[in-house]
Amino acid sequence: MDLVQVFAGLDAQPWAALEHAYGSAEDVPELLRALASDDEEEAGEALEELYSRILHQGSVYEASARAVPYLAGLAAAGVRAGDLLALLGGIAESEAVYDGTPPGACQAAVTGQLPLMLPLVGAEDAAVRQAAVWAAARTGTVEPVLPVLLRRWEREEEPLVRAELLTGAVLLDPAGAAAGMVTAALEARQPGELRIAAVLGSLDLGLPWTGTHHQAVLSLLPADPLVADRFDLERTEPLHRIVEALLDRDTPADREAAFALLDFALRVPDDEVRAEALWATEQACVSSRSAPARLANPLIALLDDPASARPALSALDKLGPYAATAAPALAVLAAEGGDLADRALKALVVVDPERAAPLLARDLPERPAALGAACGFLHDRLDGPFPYHPELLAAARARLTVPELDGNEPIHLTRLLASWGERAAPAFPELAALLGRFPTFVPAALAAVAPGRAAVPLAEAAVSGPEQGRFPAARALHSLTGDLEPLLTALAVELAADDTHRIRQAARATAGLGEDAAVLVPRLRAALGTDEDRVTTPRLDADLDIALALWRLTGDPGEALPVIAAVLEAADTEWMRWTAINAARAAARLGPAAVALSPALERGLADSERAPSMALALLATGAATRHRARLADTLLRCAEGNADPMGALEALAALGPESLTESELHRLARLAERDHRIWGTGLAFDAVSSDARFQETARVLLRTATATA
Repeated sequence: MDLVQVFAGLDAQPWAALEHAYGSAEDVPELLRALASDDEEEAGEALEELYSRILHQGSVYEASARAVPYLAGLAAAGVRAGDLLALLGGIAESEAVYDGTPPGACQAAVTGQLPLMLPLVGAEDAAVRQAAVWAAARTGTVEPVLPVLLRRWEREEEPLVRAELLTGAVLLDPAGAAAGMVTAALEARQPGELRIAAVLGSLDLGLPWTGTHHQAVLSLLPADPLVADRFDLERTEPLHRIVEALLDRDTPADREAAFALLDFALRVPDDEVRAEALWATEQACVSSRSAPARLANPLIALLDDPASARPALSALDKLGPYAATAAPALAVLAAEGGDLADRALKALVVVDPERAAPLLARDLPERPAALGAACGFLHDRLDGPFPYHPELLAAARARLTVPELDGNEPIHLTRLLASWGERAAPAFPELAALLGRFPTFVPAALAAVAPGRAAVPLAEAAVSGPEQGRFPAARALHSLTGDLEPLLTALAVELAADDTHRIRQAARATAGLGEDAAVLVPRLRAALGTDEDRVTTPRLDADLDIALALWRLTGDPGEALPVIAAVLEAADTEWMRWTAINAARAAARLGPAAVALSPALERGLADSERAPSMALALLATGAATRHRARLADTLLRCAEGNADPMGALEALAALGPESLTESELHRLARLAERDHRIWGTGLAFDAVSSDARFQETARVLLRTATATA
């Protein structure tokens, strides 16, 4: 194809009126032309720029669809054919559309170029054939794509191309030829690239897992190199994908099949195989409630292997109580030097804090991760404060005197000391000396460790200390003596600050004082943002806290309601989900007084992430009457989809578990006892503890429902 023909009409497109990931798409024509440059560097840069603009992190735009005919034309003309076909396939498979382009428009644009793309399935260059097969299959078009792929299958010899043909057939013809192709490709005489594609294809087709699959996977480890040159980014870690797919089936046989693969792979004396197995094991423990018990022993055994100890420590964090037997091995690692010892001690802090305390004291400056864990940085991973140990107290006091103390270390040290209360009283001089240097977090520690001696320095800091520390000092002083005046003065300053974080903190503290802080009502009103201000999440969240504080101080919801309503309206976008949830919870706190917000709350029920908080607010306001019959189903679907599952249980409790039907109780029981974890924090390290909280809460609801019945 002549390039003049390829670029015909290029400048007639309304590029300036279109947008891509970085704004106006007016630069797209220049980039498309640069693809055909004789300068290899210029053409390569143009390809990178196009990826970042029209397929940005998997997102597509109307400009992407408009660029498709020119990309296909260039590929057909032999210009960077493999690269451009891969770009076309990425555009075709993307479902991430954010600029108002109709869903499917980009895929339809690529489908329209199949007459140019399909002949390249027979190209001389194997890399071009592979890219053409992948891109054509991503259109999801059975006709005319499937017949072309099946004909090519009969004569193709290149393993990677055959693997792509097989995957394309699975996608386009799952009920037809794909099953037979998968069976043939599993044979031991076939190349590894094709066999691993056949294993993955079997799972995609829902075929039963057999000994043939098991032996194929074990014989192909390490499997990552077999897919390194494939286009499907979801298949770049085959063992992980296989285990995930088997666990998703959620049957005892398939779970055991997944665990058997991992148990074997963890014991293989090959660093690459173990690395793949450790990553897959970590994810299995995140996903499956039964995985830690089944995989703990082979995983913990790898702590003795220098090459595997580091990734094993990461996976160990997901074992929950089954990590307890790792304590001796962790103590050995923690007694050594370097970062690995710090990570091992961090794990030991959770597994066996009594054993960890003297080890932490021994080399405190070199154990930042372990110190962070000990001071509660890992949230609720510890049952109560970290054990007091005199040697650790002495080490902490010594560190507090170091002139170069900075970063997170002083925060962690003061939190640790504060958690010990008056047992840490000997550290009072060191903490007092740091009051001016670290005025935001030392006051609380001073009040905790020496309540009888802290009042004087705190009173001085609240009045004449650094400005950013007067509020923390005044708050700590109030907790000790009840002295309100310095705190009210500091809160007035904070509420007038040009910093939404400071305003939020002050509003919350003011609300906690109740009527004693009535003098601050004018300051709270002045701190509210205007409608023009309410365009950012921090500003909206701050206004919610101010509105609640006004309600707490005055007892009148009249000022809070319009603020919450405005925030609900402003946060009605995908990017402000958590602010909308905060607004719904603020409405719930107002109770029946917030019934006027019902229409906005009802709209929020359509979003699974927001629905639990919206339902809770509707129940609290008494406006849920006409939704009550379907609220339980909505909330159970949220929990089943891992969308704010703890919020869903909270709302179910408010709804009344005794009102659940037999079918709904069965669904709740399934959530409590199924193998798949429920965790809504989004943090993998918190998966085990988050799921445990969910499970116990769900069981309490079930017991309540049973007792009531």
